[in-house]
Amino acid sequence: MISERSERASIILTANLEFSSWTDLFENEIMVAALIDRVTFRSHMLHMNVKDSYRLEQTILNGKRG
Repeated sequence: MISERSERASIILTANLEFSSWTDLFENEIMVAALIDRVTFRSHMLHMNVKDSYRLEQTILNGKRG
């Protein structure tokens, strides 16, 4: 499915695991490697792992203002 779609249009994929942990989810390491290869080819990856929550920061800022 990923291979077919990636050749025709954009894909948005979100995950909370690093690629190195994907083999814990899927048994076949060769298929995981192929999937990661297709997902990362000509891609834009956004790393959203931050120390502080954006929502918590906004709540604190809004609390100080009001």
